[in-house]
Amino acid sequence: MVRKRLLKLVAAIGELTGDFQYRVFADSAPVMEKPLAVQAGLGWQGKHTNLLNREHGSWFFLGEIYTDLPLLADKPVANHCGDCHACMDACPTGAIIGPYQLDARRCISYLTIEYKGVIPEPYRLAMGNRIYGCDDCQLVCPWNRFAPYGDEQDFVPRHSLDRIDLLDLFSWDETTYLRKTEGMAIRRINHEQWLRNIAVALGNANHHPDIVAALQKKRQQASELLAIHIDWALSRQCI
Repeated sequence: MVRKRLLKLVAAIGELTGDFQYRVFADSAPVMEKPLAVQAGLGWQGKHTNLLNREHGSWFFLGEIYTDLPLLADKPVANHCGDCHACMDACPTGAIIGPYQLDARRCISYLTIEYKGVIPEPYRLAMGNRIYGCDDCQLVCPWNRFAPYGDEQDFVPRHSLDRIDLLDLFSWDETTYLRKTEGMAIRRINHEQWLRNIAVALGNANHHPDIVAALQKKRQQASELLAIHIDWALSRQCI
């Protein structure tokens, strides 16, 4: 969706300037997008390291157009975090180790999305029922009180994922997972990671025999990675 909008912008610029060289990025390459956005005057990096804008908070996507057009440079804006440290206090795993310093190895977004291995045990309890990312640092940020609601249909929850039970999600086989996440950012993780994350969440849930039964059933044919997290979840359920 962001890439499509960037290409529309490229076309509009081309109508004014004629042909030019360009390349667009939307979370598709290792572009240092936040420092670039700061230098472009789009906002400042908050203490949680996300980009903040006075009108939109941090609830927006960044996209980049690399071009050979001789454009005038914008000026950076001032930092407006002040003495606030709400994001640091709210981080479940203490990943924000200091103002403007993030230890990604502790970040739940990293652990549930980018990381493909065994989630370190000290962070599993802090994950709670988060199975894909974490926005706690943004949820408590005062600047996000000013963020307007968008009407982009691509962001509307699909397949009732905003109100579905964890046990239902845990029952999805790979075919179902691929079908129900088609065209969604969730596809950044594979089915094994999906089950791994849900197993941790089930381990953090209140004890219920249905949860124990579902974990035991999935354990029978689980990969080594998944089995580690299921065993942990079962140990939590049996406390």
